[in-house]
Amino acid sequence: MSAATALRPLASETGIAPPAKARPLAFLRERGMGASVLVAALSAGFGVLLLTATGYLSGLMRIVYGGSLTLEIAIVVVAAVFIGIAMYVGAIVTSNTFSTVVAGRTRRIALMRLIGASARSQRAAVARQGLVVGAIGALTGLVVALVIGAVGTRIADRLVAERVESFGFPDMPPVDYDVLQLRVLLPVIAVVLTTWLAAWAGSRRVLDVTPLQALGGSAPRSAAEARGTRKRHIGSIVLLAVGFGLLGAGVAIGLVSPAGLLIAFPGGVLSFTGLITGSTLVMPPLLRLVGRLFGRSATARMAAENAPRYPERSSRMAIGVVIGVTLVTMFAVASESAKAVMLANAGGNAREIEVVLDMFSMVMMSMIGVSAVIAAVGLVNLLTIGIVQRRTELGLLRAVGLSNPQVRRMVLLEAAHVTIAAVAFGLVLGVGYGWAGAQALLGSVSLTGETGGSLLAPAVPWSVVAVIVGATAVLTLIAAVGPTRLATRVSPVAALAAD
Repeated sequence: MSAATALRPLASETGIAPPAKARPLAFLRERGMGASVLVAALSAGFGVLLLTATGYLSGLMRIVYGGSLTLEIAIVVVAAVFIGIAMYVGAIVTSNTFSTVVAGRTRRIALMRLIGASARSQRAAVARQGLVVGAIGALTGLVVALVIGAVGTRIADRLVAERVESFGFPDMPPVDYDVLQLRVLLPVIAVVLTTWLAAWAGSRRVLDVTPLQALGGSAPRSAAEARGTRKRHIGSIVLLAVGFGLLGAGVAIGLVSPAGLLIAFPGGVLSFTGLITGSTLVMPPLLRLVGRLFGRSATARMAAENAPRYPERSSRMAIGVVIGVTLVTMFAVASESAKAVMLANAGGNAREIEVVLDMFSMVMMSMIGVSAVIAAVGLVNLLTIGIVQRRTELGLLRAVGLSNPQVRRMVLLEAAHVTIAAVAFGLVLGVGYGWAGAQALLGSVSLTGETGGSLLAPAVPWSVVAVIVGATAVLTLIAAVGPTRLATRVSPVAALAAD
């Protein structure tokens, strides 16, 4: 007997239609999958372009300087760090996306459980979808990046030739860098694997879905249910304790040696990972605090109470913004603090050093901006998926008298609620991590000319902070446009019948 035949009696009694036989790639049309493909494409494309740029620079240095192994290794290390950061952010965004998608598939998964499918087989199916999404996105990013890299290297050859000729050295050969190298496949393979693993991690809720949930709705877990994941919370607390311990040790060692950064860096990674995995513990108190700023109107109170009521949903939306803001602020603060130390010890070369450091900081901020874009895609994506999955809730609100403008205002306030809390938290984290990195690396450098190190004051570039706040405000408005239209497009009767 087929699965559809077995489900017909259930469908007649409960009103639940059996899942139709779907095409292998039909899931790509589901809300959230397109953005996941985009995240994979951005991560892979960024990695390929960065490897192409570093390869071209290495070839240029071999022509000009005869090659420097130390400098080439440094360039490769910097490229690997930024590729790793982009994939780290992409994996978190993808994991959160699949977590949200799985939450909306609760009833469908429960129906499959009713006819004998195991939770592990359903989770494996979600992971395979992640593998397909990663492969499509990574290959797309590879093709686009190779085209951009081929055009970019030819333009660079021309610009270098013109520059060299202006100095009276017309015989310098072009780099003529070949972008089609095997190493460009490394970020592609890495993105495919991280997307697959992120989908596997994001689908862990499948294991908790019971067959009886086929008879109910697919609501997100409440605050009480989310607090029940004790193992995950214990793991987050352990990561935080170990990470902050290593971070403090790195800062202390940085007072006598730049090697403190080697200890502080893994501490920062571990503590930040602990904050991300424990976001359902950290974000709800911040969201409640921000909710008090919204006033006492009905829509403001509903917007302020929705986020803490379902902490998993709101934390998944907020954590992407936290990551982007933290990374940009961290690099800005670290660069500004390092510049202050170097200028204090520059003597008569302060102006030249400042120009070089500003250029270096601009390049670093541009590269880390890719990770911020990935995080922004995650916010827009999760907000849209959340609205689609809340059609019944929004339909009920409209049925009891809430007007379209009130629904739109509530959705916009929810988005503002999440982003304000995330930006404030990200700024605090960014300043702290940026100062810790600069202190661990340059704390042993004296600012007074005397022997011994000193504690640095965190140099906060307020112009960067203003850009971050302005950019996230614009992002919130853009992210809320599509979801608010979705929230008011369907009639209350149709929305109530959709579940």
